[in-house]
Amino acid sequence: MTITPERWGIIDETAIDEARQLIGVPLRRDRMQWNTVATSDAIRQFADGVGDYNPLWRDQAHATQTRWGGILAPPSFLYSVDATIVAPKLPGVQWIYAGTKWRWYDVIRLNDEFDVSAMFTKIEEKAGRRFGLWVLQTGEITYSRKDGTLICIAEGRVARTPRRKSNKTKNKASKPKDPKEVTYAPEVVEESITKRSTPIWETVNVGDTIGPVAQALTLNRIFQWYTGAQGALHYGGAHGDAVRYRNRHDDYEINKETGAKDSAARGHFSSKEGKDVGMGGAYDVGLHRIAWVIEMLTDWMGDNGHLAEVDVDVLKPNIVGHTTYFSAEITQTWFNEHAFVALDVQGKNQFNEVTTKGTAIVSLPSDKHGPVKLPLFDGNPNRWIEITGKEK
Repeated sequence: MTITPERWGIIDETAIDEARQLIGVPLRRDRMQWNTVATSDAIRQFADGVGDYNPLWRDQAHATQTRWGGILAPPSFLYSVDATIVAPKLPGVQWIYAGTKWRWYDVIRLNDEFDVSAMFTKIEEKAGRRFGLWVLQTGEITYSRKDGTLICIAEGRVARTPRRKSNKTKNKASKPKDPKEVTYAPEVVEESITKRSTPIWETVNVGDTIGPVAQALTLNRIFQWYTGAQGALHYGGAHGDAVRYRNRHDDYEINKETGAKDSAARGHFSSKEGKDVGMGGAYDVGLHRIAWVIEMLTDWMGDNGHLAEVDVDVLKPNIVGHTTYFSAEITQTWFNEHAFVALDVQGKNQFNEVTTKGTAIVSLPSDKHGPVKLPLFDGNPNRWIEITGKEK
């Protein structure tokens, strides 16, 4: 569909109503899907993209000795199967990844082949000082094996905001950052990881903490994420594929320097372009940041636990040069068919600003109740138990 120039990048009731017409409609996902099979190479390359060196994802000798009997993929691997970005319509309106709610019913095994479906479920109007009117779009993505068994249901949230105008008078938000804001925290000179453990449900307590785990953002880390998790598909591809895509779709931005149709994703790789889209510099991919949260949790729960749920909001940009300190605290333990632990999670940058916030649920092995039983709730979404139940 061709959009007239006067409708390009516009958020108003007409544009919102056009998007609302797609609620409940299954959507094409070919541009959001990178891996279709959890091969050993795909798992390793994705884990490399996160910087996750858990041997359960990559060491066959180690994985064979675990209860799983072989290599698994990290739970966040599903970002590479479908990116959870459901943001239809509103052509020319910038999208910013806002968060994911994951519910994993089962683990992802080596050579699992996936069927994925996605549906647009909600659009909410928002208002703020920075953007004026903007909207939050939500979609539901279902991941199953080819035999129909359910692995996971995800809820992806995307903010749609007006793009900055190139002829705007420079304001406070567009002024150069203080140099200290793009300096790594001095103590982060080596990789920081959670000590991998094997907790038992009876031995953990409300108030126990995980972390902090430090992750410094560099351009190389961003490049590595794209290599392992998504390539260029989300932004219309590359080479001739990109030319054909941009001739068919009004999903691009005009490069102010060259006049060419281009992708706003270039703001992830260039400080100048990141500032042009209002992020203050080259910035991270929100999915990558949530994958770091998941890495912290899977390191903590060890080979015998199961990450059941993660619900994380991306609150502020993470700029190249920033270091994020991730941490978690146990808020509840209970048994209801499974031995569960609930946690609050957050990420703070070196200026003590909370940039990432959410919750998680982990199922742990129990001396009383035995090992983790999968699939959770027999793989039936209607039986998912909310965070209520009796204390241990």
